[in-house]
Amino acid sequence: MLLLTLLVYSQENKKPNILFISVDDLKPTIGSFGDDFAVTPNIDKLSETSTVFLNNHTQLAICAASRVSFLTGLRPDKTKVWDLKTKMRDVNPDVLTLPEHFKNNGYQTIGVGKIYDPRAVDGGRDRRSWSVPFVTQNQLTFPDGYSFPSGGFYQGKENRAVRAKLRQEAIDKGVNNLNKYESERFKPPYENADVPDGAYMDGAIANRAVELLDQMDNTKPFFLAVGFLRPHLPFNAPTKYWNLYKEEEIQLAEFQTKSKNPVDIAYKGGWEINTYKAPGIEYIENDEGLLILPDDIQRKLIHGYYAATSYIDAQIGLVLKKLKEKGLDKNTIIVLWGDHGFHLGDHSQWTKHTNFEQSTRSPLLIKDPRINKTINVDSPTEFIDVFPTLCELAKLEIPEELDGISLKPQILGEQTTSKIFAVSQYPRHGNIMGYSFRTKRHRYTVWVNNKKSFEPIYIEDIYAEELYDYTNDPLETENIIDNSEQLRIKTAFQTLAARFFNSQIVNEPEPIVNELKTNIPKPSPNNKWANQRSKTISQYISSEMMMNKNQLKFLQQALYDKYARNNEMTAGKNLSKDQTETVYKENFSIASQELLSRFTKKQFERISELESQKMKQLRN
Repeated sequence: MLLLTLLVYSQENKKPNILFISVDDLKPTIGSFGDDFAVTPNIDKLSETSTVFLNNHTQLAICAASRVSFLTGLRPDKTKVWDLKTKMRDVNPDVLTLPEHFKNNGYQTIGVGKIYDPRAVDGGRDRRSWSVPFVTQNQLTFPDGYSFPSGGFYQGKENRAVRAKLRQEAIDKGVNNLNKYESERFKPPYENADVPDGAYMDGAIANRAVELLDQMDNTKPFFLAVGFLRPHLPFNAPTKYWNLYKEEEIQLAEFQTKSKNPVDIAYKGGWEINTYKAPGIEYIENDEGLLILPDDIQRKLIHGYYAATSYIDAQIGLVLKKLKEKGLDKNTIIVLWGDHGFHLGDHSQWTKHTNFEQSTRSPLLIKDPRINKTINVDSPTEFIDVFPTLCELAKLEIPEELDGISLKPQILGEQTTSKIFAVSQYPRHGNIMGYSFRTKRHRYTVWVNNKKSFEPIYIEDIYAEELYDYTNDPLETENIIDNSEQLRIKTAFQTLAARFFNSQIVNEPEPIVNELKTNIPKPSPNNKWANQRSKTISQYISSEMMMNKNQLKFLQQALYDKYARNNEMTAGKNLSKDQTETVYKENFSIASQELLSRFTKKQFERISELESQKMKQLRN
């Protein structure tokens, strides 16, 4: 009996393993996420005993920035990685990553494939994160008769032959960057090749992950990260996965133009797909900057995306099968995620790089071995929530600096909702940032000029706004931000955005004076003149600054106290001009300290400027 008790205790207190599976450019084209056309039996089966987050969103729909944000648990404005070239540790040398935190807590952390985007970390794929050297693509092996894919992508005989000819041409010309020379001339956006799964990179990644599970040190818990490359462009997959779909049954995107009342910078144009070149495929942009593709090419591209997704599903199945064969599934938490979505022709986009639904919405699935049923969560979640979630599930300390919240209550079935909104963002033109707030029903996007969320943001900083209602308009066909009947919703979202922006500001109050005079009396609570004036001026200030309701209430009270004290201490007192000025200065100091306890110095300065403007108007 004692032995049985000890065994049960040991199993319950053993640290769980983590199997962390990332899939590049995977949108929710998955059966268990509601896509009946998709053939994804392995992910669907995993979903039967997992928590499926149906309204999950990336922080920034671009590979490098999304992955850095996910793996640090920080929003992009804190990681300062917004693009495909900034190195994570150049701007944040001491940032703690998810695998690094698990390594520091006794886990063996091992990675293979694409976890970080290589453009955002060192050549070792962030050495600090891993217990052993990360397995990069040039360390993978391929079946007999196959070598490393041409350009990293192609195994079809015809495509390899064309690229080989171009390579020789480049060598003869003395070109240094051979791959660039080939790709600028021939880089098809899809490939249907009758080759074994292991011939492509993702099959080799799955095979290496299976080997790693076989070789795993069972005396320590593991954090195994497996990163797949497809269905990112080019949409390449073995023929058998193309054969799962009939091309004539493939539906093209229903809405292929800009929304009514569009915000032009919300769109990316033809970039990304137009870097993939092949004979017979021509990329033409219309006068609105939208890409126009013939229906047959669109259908082939969508076919390729679904085939590549089914191919990845099969590779995930191999890894899960080995996990079960080793008996590790009973103590392993599984995380499956796509780093962002992808437009397949909607809004005439063939890319990510936007704040629209098809770009930000990304699958997230978490399996806790204690749960044996499907739990669907349709309230908003974000990728930054995964870091604290895994910490809590593994009973590790949650780092204080993380921006997300733990989803453990949803995973264990204790709660069905998580948060009111998810926040995505995307930069445009170098100096404009679009922040997109997704609730269950709506999306509000505010494009801000020359500011980031950690700075005070005012009404005059807004470049443009968008509002979409997914209940009535799931395809985002109309930006309803200027509709008069949407004024209440617009105002609510502006307040929500203001609350978010203010929560990102590191507020370090800077007192105007060191000491307060103790002989200043408290104002009466019913000074009608002060009440009217404070209400008028605070409403004017809030209309010019992005301010939430609590801040507005606090501002109005602080102004009321100042005006009431000024009125009650000077009216009918027969004071000299100097005495009156002294009262005003003392009251200004008191009010300033009150405001600086809630607002930053820059915000306070703006409040003072607007207050002065309105006071002049009232006097005139």
